[in-house]
Amino acid sequence: MESSQVKGEVLIFLSLSHCRHVPWNLHEPRVDQFVFTGNLDLMAFITIASDVGLWVILCPGPYIGSDLDLGGLPSWLLKDPKMKLRTTYKGFTNAVNRYFDKLISRIVPLQYNQGGPIIAVQVENEYGSYYLDKKYMPYVKKVSAPLIFFHIYTLLFSLSRRFENPRRAIHSHTLFLFPLSSYLYAVLMKDVHEMFKLRFSLNFYMFHGGTNFGFMGGAASLNTYLPMVTSYDYGALLTEDGEYTPEYITFQEYFSSAVGATPFERWALGRGFWGSSVQPQPSPVKSAKPVSMEVLSVNQGNGQSYGYTLYETYISKGGILSSRGHVQDRAQDHHSLRILVENQGRLAYGKDINTQRKGLTGDIYLDSSPLRKFIIYSLDMNMRFIQRTIPRIWKPVSYQVKGPAFFLGFLKVGEPKDTFIKLEGWTKGVVFVNGQNLGRYWNLGPQKTLYLPGPWLHSGPNEIIVFEELKGGLTIQFTTMPFLGMAF
Repeated sequence: MESSQVKGEVLIFLSLSHCRHVPWNLHEPRVDQFVFTGNLDLMAFITIASDVGLWVILCPGPYIGSDLDLGGLPSWLLKDPKMKLRTTYKGFTNAVNRYFDKLISRIVPLQYNQGGPIIAVQVENEYGSYYLDKKYMPYVKKVSAPLIFFHIYTLLFSLSRRFENPRRAIHSHTLFLFPLSSYLYAVLMKDVHEMFKLRFSLNFYMFHGGTNFGFMGGAASLNTYLPMVTSYDYGALLTEDGEYTPEYITFQEYFSSAVGATPFERWALGRGFWGSSVQPQPSPVKSAKPVSMEVLSVNQGNGQSYGYTLYETYISKGGILSSRGHVQDRAQDHHSLRILVENQGRLAYGKDINTQRKGLTGDIYLDSSPLRKFIIYSLDMNMRFIQRTIPRIWKPVSYQVKGPAFFLGFLKVGEPKDTFIKLEGWTKGVVFVNGQNLGRYWNLGPQKTLYLPGPWLHSGPNEIIVFEELKGGLTIQFTTMPFLGMAF
């Protein structure tokens, strides 16, 4: 948000930089169809950073991590059954070459040596933890040749050890910020004083985390599958909605030449009135066997990237239904037989990212017999789906309705400002405001609120659509404060 960038500018008297990751999956959502306009206008975004006095450290990928679905790589890469992501496998490098041809030509004029604000470029991200191909990083450097590189030696900060030989040639120091106790922040502040005296270049990570809206959040694998929450606020100096934290004020006071600024006022909204819809009926795909969402013949042959997939077939008798591990990630089954599968996010990192196909990835069995003749519905829930596909047939609701179902409400707003949605009484699903996907909610937590930026609201009535998987509520709440829970 531009407001957050302006706030960041007044923190210190040293030059402030902004680290920008470029998500390939958003800029090339379909093969050879590139998007650099609207909210994805990279050049305009970098120009805004320059206008508010920020230098830019750009991370163009191709892989960027950032807790994103597949680390920011487009899911259509997985249509190739032999795909080896982040290697010199031809299927991957051909796609990278095509993408970088479009991307890098836009970046070059914005580099510092061309009079622009980009002072450094980082290609790829933490490849040492993956390292499946020793030829890969030299390839990435070669394909990025038009960009100007220089080496920055970075010492990562740890609260558990003190500096040794602090006057050695270390040019940059990265401070990883997580929710810390007052004692640990005192330790951190002491080390910042020490580094400042030694003329270190300091990098706060993160200064402002922001939000992985919609279905952009990926997943982690720590002995079990763990989908990421929507918020990317890891205890940053500015909150998710760009508000000041006490730690921000502490550092601002220390870097004494800061300009005073008054935090913008936050507000609360009222509640909407709700109704439920019948289930949508997009054009289905017929298949003898169940197939994963990535290889569905939808989106001009690019498959389905996010959302839900509904598999339907008919059974003539009862029996024991089993998937034998072919449901990825989460399914519900109904009579006749319907199986709704959610993509909760592909792994954002790790050596298993090549296996991250979603939906039904193999046969479903009734007793020992595989089921056949499926009708498959792609419920990707993008803006076009929400605005055009859902039938405008709504029924008033005065009791809690069981899902899966869509719910519609309207919220009347005066002057639009940032707020947070809290879905107390709801179970699990997705929230859309004026067609914008805010992200997933789940009463299991840890995150209990979803950030709603003021620019996505407008004066007058605003349309809110909730897709609830299990059991819907009757109202939603709007609050002035986020509740993100604890990640650990």
